[in-house]
Amino acid sequence: MTTQASDPTSGISGIGRFFRTNRREILFLVLFALILGASFALISVNWVNDHVIEPFTGGIASASTGALNLLGQKVHQQGTLIQGPRFAVNIKNGCNGVEAMLIFLAAVLAFPAPWKSQLAGLALGIVAIQAINLIRVVALYLTGVYFPKVFNASHTVIWQTVVILASVLLWIYWANRLPRPMPPSETAA
Repeated sequence: MTTQASDPTSGISGIGRFFRTNRREILFLVLFALILGASFALISVNWVNDHVIEPFTGGIASASTGALNLLGQKVHQQGTLIQGPRFAVNIKNGCNGVEAMLIFLAAVLAFPAPWKSQLAGLALGIVAIQAINLIRVVALYLTGVYFPKVFNASHTVIWQTVVILASVLLWIYWANRLPRPMPPSETAA
């Protein structure tokens, strides 16, 4: 004699069934929102901004200055300002890649994965996001020097989109490389 397993959602209303059926996805979204909100709140604290974010942004300016000088631009750095004979850019919050890193961090930490996979994903993702951001700063400086009429559109529309989209695509790439969880086994009596 065989018995069919009853549907565990058969006596639950539509909303309850939705939550039960999609609990993993809902948990991910809730954790993602909480981690993202907490991390954005953290970087808005003046002490964190002054002692963590500003020095980090100065490091981005240093790396960008080095890259631009390798390209023959003869620029110098003062804090977060990169200045050359024809143009200058000042890397501010929102242009330092921190927000994109926080989006990636929140998505990785909220996703149900082993800690080793999360740590590896965070390390590689953060390096990749900052490499893309370095390209962004260098490209924006060069745009300002050679194509100043399109600098504003390039800065606010193109490159902001590219960096955020890159962080989302990096997360999708990372999440799709994880081993798939085993589906629950069906038992027959």
